[in-house]
Amino acid sequence: MAATAEYVRPVPPVPLINPWLIAATVMMATFMEVLDTSVANVSLPHIAGNLSASVDESTWVLTSYLVSNAIVLPLTGWFSTLFGRKRFFIGCVVIFTLSSLLCGLAPSLPMLVLFRVIQGAGGGGMQPVSQAILVDSFPRGKQGMAMAIYGMGVVVAPTLGPTLGGWITDNYSWRWIFLLNVPIGIVSLLMISLLIADPARAVRRTFKQGLKIDFIGLGLLSVGLGFLQIVLDKGQRDDWFGSPFIVWGTVISVTALIALVIRELRTENPVVDLHLFRDRNFAISTFMMYTLGFVLYATTLLLPILLQTLMGYTAMQSGLVVLPGGLVLLGILPFVGMLLGRVQPRWIVVAGLVIMATGLFQLSHLDLDAGARSTVFDWIISRMGTAFLFVPINVMAFYFVPPGKMNNASGLINLSRNIGASTGISFVTTMLDRRAQFHQDALSGNLQLTNHYFRNALYRITHMLMARGPDAVHAAVQAQGMVYQQVQRQAMMMSFVDNFRIMALICVCVIPLMLLMKGRTSDGNRGAGRDHMH
Repeated sequence: MAATAEYVRPVPPVPLINPWLIAATVMMATFMEVLDTSVANVSLPHIAGNLSASVDESTWVLTSYLVSNAIVLPLTGWFSTLFGRKRFFIGCVVIFTLSSLLCGLAPSLPMLVLFRVIQGAGGGGMQPVSQAILVDSFPRGKQGMAMAIYGMGVVVAPTLGPTLGGWITDNYSWRWIFLLNVPIGIVSLLMISLLIADPARAVRRTFKQGLKIDFIGLGLLSVGLGFLQIVLDKGQRDDWFGSPFIVWGTVISVTALIALVIRELRTENPVVDLHLFRDRNFAISTFMMYTLGFVLYATTLLLPILLQTLMGYTAMQSGLVVLPGGLVLLGILPFVGMLLGRVQPRWIVVAGLVIMATGLFQLSHLDLDAGARSTVFDWIISRMGTAFLFVPINVMAFYFVPPGKMNNASGLINLSRNIGASTGISFVTTMLDRRAQFHQDALSGNLQLTNHYFRNALYRITHMLMARGPDAVHAAVQAQGMVYQQVQRQAMMMSFVDNFRIMALICVCVIPLMLLMKGRTSDGNRGAGRDHMH
């Protein structure tokens, strides 16, 4: 009887893990991965010099990471089904950590690029899986806060990356940019093993159990996204379509991506589930995330370049100007998470776009005499707007996504942000050169001796130089050089102003899309759950 009593005694339930612990665990891994997309940017000259390569060749350190990252992102759902979400996440962190160690020890540039490809492949699955884990770990009413925590890793990391990378490179070595990932990765692995569990509804399938992969779709995806990233990264450097390589790269990319769309819509086992875009909320949110990536990364590139090339700031000083914006963003994200329980997310997005556009319009009024205080203040306003965008866009994207499609949806929305980032960086680097040339041509038209303003300025500068020693002829030549140098600086400044204004206009132009978003209905499930936003 005692044995029987012992047998029927109920087993105590397994205690639920606090979702905030789960959030901290996945955020650690995500922050580490996203940081690596931007942390190496300022270190390229050091990497090139140390590995006996040109700076142009060293850009493959960035490109190789982005290419492999982009290819793996949309495959996350398929890999999670094959291995199980927790096991796949652990595998990604292991690959990322080991390849980070190899990157830090790389003896040559080709080896570093190879290890960065492996690192990007490991990192590609970490963002979507961590986002899917957060969505599943928090109750529906607190998912806004979950996305806020996720946003701390995904949005703040690119802002802090250049500052952190510059400090590490200046004080230690570029190798420590990668080596620091190793202890963080080990701690992350231990926490994932202890705290993360696959949801009960997760269905694992192996090839023996009928899981199939569309190898043709996988090949088209790899070729299409790979060449797209290379074209975006190398386009401006190779004069875009003046280069046969860029022309052929574009043709191959567009052809492969069109064939991929046709293939994935017709096959029974698609690599990328494009049917998710039938949901209007998910489609609009994906485009909005692309736009956010475009503007966020483009402006994060613009301001440090402006400060260093035209205002004489060092890399570290320009990083310190950018830093307060990142810290304010970090502080506001939890507030936005709480706000989502009281206000419809689309109105929060509208407010974020207006705030961001206001900050960018303010930055478009900078001139060569602008002080650090006004620049920091305008930058903070633009980053405040970002805080009101990332979280509600993600929340609205997953309103009507079925639970079984969560990994696929997360992979697609993260891919859209990454492609937006690459497109935005390519756009502003191209526009900076083109608009600077346009303004220089316009300003140079005034450098005629018939223009009495130019003639008087030349006369004053020449006599000022003559007072310091040179004869009249040499002083006149130096004076013309100084005036032309000032024209170049003003033209470049006007080009930066144009780019900030374009970014602000983009924010304004996408506001009407929020009127097309569907709200939650009164049904209780994910497809049409209770609208806690009203």
